[in-house]
Amino acid sequence: MSLPNSEHIPTAVVALGGNAITRESEDGNIYQQFANTRRSLKGVVDLIRDGYHVVLTHGNGPQIGNYLIRVEAARDQVPPIPLGVAVADTEGGMGYMIEQSLQNMLHRSGMPRKVATLLTQVIVDRNDSSILNPDKFIGSFYSESEARQLVRKREWTVKEDPGRGWRRVVPSPKPIEIVEKEFIRELISEGVIMIACGGGGIPVYIEDDGTYEGVDAVIDKDLASAVLARDVAAEELYILTSVEKVALHYKQSTQQELDHLTVREAKVYLAQGEFPAGSMGPKIQAAINFLEWGGRKVIITSIEKFTEARKGLTGTRIDLD
Repeated sequence: MSLPNSEHIPTAVVALGGNAITRESEDGNIYQQFANTRRSLKGVVDLIRDGYHVVLTHGNGPQIGNYLIRVEAARDQVPPIPLGVAVADTEGGMGYMIEQSLQNMLHRSGMPRKVATLLTQVIVDRNDSSILNPDKFIGSFYSESEARQLVRKREWTVKEDPGRGWRRVVPSPKPIEIVEKEFIRELISEGVIMIACGGGGIPVYIEDDGTYEGVDAVIDKDLASAVLARDVAAEELYILTSVEKVALHYKQSTQQELDHLTVREAKVYLAQGEFPAGSMGPKIQAAINFLEWGGRKVIITSIEKFTEARKGLTGTRIDLD
């Protein structure tokens, strides 16, 4: 498929949620992950068919948790892998699944296109408050006594995940800039469909001498997607998750689904605590950031309703005003 002849081809960043590849009701084996990946990309194929330049991002929550279980299980046999390298490993493996699945779907649709996964470093502030006070839950659940032993034995930071148990917490610093942004822009301009910032990207900070240094942390995928969209001059950002629309009073008897939000309204609801930090909060903040940085449109919807949401039939659209 050749790109349409026009003066300007719009660029969209599509952020695939964690349920794109591993679903809560499944054990997450590789066959299920590939099947879920293929289902999640149907709307992306429609977007490509409509002539967009496309950049895909994805979460890695279940995968990084499973990865760390393997690391802990093999700790007595092989050296443990630091978290930053684990993020890079999952970014590559999941990127492979998405890349191959999308290549095959485009081929079968008569739209052969180049697709590439790029391991992406994301700059963070070495003094970010989250690095000093980790707050991102990750990995397995433990009893309080088990958690205390892990603090002594492995120097972890642990906190109670209310109602669920004790878990390791790690830093989740705010993303500032994409290191490889020039490469991504260049490849996009050549019509390559890019997969980048997987799992939020690999967190790094800049040393005083200008060199990069890795951080044992995880970056929120949606916040990183907004930075990526800004850095590649995308006009549109689509955040795909498990719900069809953003809602106020979520899962309460007074739940109210929203068709449209302005940035001003989103800020008010965010400040009121309508969008918790562990679920919709980062998605709303990512939308606000992207629009204030010059983006034109954000839509939050479910993976299954992506194409319908682009047509204005569902989903929650967020605009600057």
